[in-house]
Amino acid sequence: MTVCYTTENQKNIPILAMTAERLEKWLENQSEHTGNWIEACGYSAKAGKICLVANVAGELEVVLLGVKSADDFWAFGALPKTLPKNTYHIDNADGYFSKEQLSRAQLAWGLGSYQFNAYRNNEALETCLFVEESNEASLFNLIDSIYLIRDLINTPADDMGPAELAEAVSAVAEENEAHVSVRVGEELLQQGLLGIYTVGRGASREPRLIDLQWGDEEAPKITLVGKGVCFDSGGLDMKTAAGMRQMKKDMGGAAHALGLARLIMQAKLPVRLRLLISAVENSVDGASYHPGDVIITRAGISVEIDNTDAEGRVVMCDALTEAMDDQPEYLIDFATLTGAARVALGTDIAAMFSNNEEFAEEILASSRDQEDPIWQLPLYQPYKEFLKSDIADISNCSRVGYGGAITAALYLQRFVSEETRWMHFDILASNIENRPGRPKGGEAQAIRAVFKFLQDKFSV
Repeated sequence: MTVCYTTENQKNIPILAMTAERLEKWLENQSEHTGNWIEACGYSAKAGKICLVANVAGELEVVLLGVKSADDFWAFGALPKTLPKNTYHIDNADGYFSKEQLSRAQLAWGLGSYQFNAYRNNEALETCLFVEESNEASLFNLIDSIYLIRDLINTPADDMGPAELAEAVSAVAEENEAHVSVRVGEELLQQGLLGIYTVGRGASREPRLIDLQWGDEEAPKITLVGKGVCFDSGGLDMKTAAGMRQMKKDMGGAAHALGLARLIMQAKLPVRLRLLISAVENSVDGASYHPGDVIITRAGISVEIDNTDAEGRVVMCDALTEAMDDQPEYLIDFATLTGAARVALGTDIAAMFSNNEEFAEEILASSRDQEDPIWQLPLYQPYKEFLKSDIADISNCSRVGYGGAITAALYLQRFVSEETRWMHFDILASNIENRPGRPKGGEAQAIRAVFKFLQDKFSV
């Protein structure tokens, strides 16, 4: 059970969402004591600001939280680490929040309760929020899956290599009675998974393809693919020290795919789920692959390596080809693939590409519904010219410095059939600063939107 919530309907302290107008109306029905206290505090319901109101006995009676509107659910994410030890509930007696808005406010509370405790003992939070038992399972599933994503991304590379990532997948599989197989090292070579093998061969920790399968074999097939580059030095085209500093998060796509897979299994969606993660470390060694090398991928497509730091697409193309064997109804991949996507959209918005406009529109509708920001970028086919190679079928890197997120997506599209509904997410997988409900470090992006789409599409 997620510890930041309680389903016990005991005496919980109400949290009242306030705008300046709502505060003025609320004060009309309050005691002189309360009115004087609000005035003395200079409280004006400014967004994000709180006011603790005590009764005449000095006991905390109500919490006032300034919000911009009923949609301002992230404001609740600051409360678990701000309020004093107690049990609270979000007061909605006047129906200010819709059911969906209230649910998102409760979610923000849980996301704001997150602490990464693997290497230091953070002081345990002693604030809990009451939620109805009817909402318990779905809310806890979402919170726990996002916590999993954050934990995996936040774990340093020394403790989250390809083997440890495989162990994390196995733990989720055991929790949900799924089957996992892992192809390691020379097995990749023998099975033609040369993209994964070649990128990872320069590391002391062997590369692997992690393969989870779950559900009725006759059900609609959903396949998730995640980029699991557990650390990215850039290879022989080495990054700067600053460029390497956050590269423990380069397996963020794998964390997202695993977290979404857990959500699907815990919700028991009637689908046939497959999860494929290319888990490697891109290191510098005598065995490292070189600029100018040519790799014959699992699809039989030859790839010239223009830049060893564009390794994510090289390991992912083998996994996408493997996914094609099942002819999935939907194929969704997640990757921390390009800095260009961040230049285009900033840190908060997940860049999305799709070969199917109906699929894209459905996901965008879910994004708006869940307030989980996604923006579609185009698979602009003329840019395929930038990936031409003189000696191979395709280059792993564009020869021009423009449209980098698009050319990376076009590279991946080469390995996906036109008939398959495919979607590619290019994500940051991290918060660069602390904000309510979104602490600095690993973050889940687009997961709520995609899961809502799958729920709507496949729930019985």
